[in-house]
Amino acid sequence: MPADLIVFALIAAGLIFWLRSILGTRNEGDGERANPYLRGDPDAPEAPAERTMSAEALVAELAANSKGSMGIENKTAENALVEIAQVSRDFDIYRFLSAAQDAFVFIVESFADGDRETLEELLDPAVYTAFDGAITAREKDGQKLEAEIRAITKSEVTAARLEGRKAFITVRFEAEEVTATRDQDGNVIAGNPDKAKPMRDLWTFAKDLKSRDPRWLVVETRADIDGDNDTVPNSL
Repeated sequence: MPADLIVFALIAAGLIFWLRSILGTRNEGDGERANPYLRGDPDAPEAPAERTMSAEALVAELAANSKGSMGIENKTAENALVEIAQVSRDFDIYRFLSAAQDAFVFIVESFADGDRETLEELLDPAVYTAFDGAITAREKDGQKLEAEIRAITKSEVTAARLEGRKAFITVRFEAEEVTATRDQDGNVIAGNPDKAKPMRDLWTFAKDLKSRDPRWLVVETRADIDGDNDTVPNSL
């Protein structure tokens, strides 16, 4: 090998080592959205790694005192969650709400990105159809949606129920969101990419408690108040 090529190779190797020391190496799967119900992250906010309390006691604890952004709105919702906990002994209301928050962010931002694969993993087929139709209409018009959840200020269980072995839990999300819709020329035609706005949505999650599938699929989405900044489509 010519001497000049050897010198260039050594310089390139040195640059790679320097960049890795500063930025770190990219692991397989980096940049991909993980399934929030499969992460099992013991360091997730407000989701303790181990608890000695029963599933029912965890519900009672959260109902009595909200924890951070998490809470239970009323006694009816608390009683229904206790019923769910009695059927599913490993049910943890804190872990459920932590994963629901992650799912909320993933779904809103995946909808904006047109990431149908992620949406299909987390949405009930009927809800996915509504989201897919909205994405298709946006693509047909040559529009692009930008959405970022800056913060979730509340995730509160407003209702829950059991239908046979299937559980349903409705959560009110209050969040700070930045959204902007651009036309095919990149001009902003709706929203503001530099200003966060509050949003309030009611989402219902469902799961077969006897299934080994850990996911709680979103079976309903709707705005909580009239005139809300409704980024994602209402599924009703």
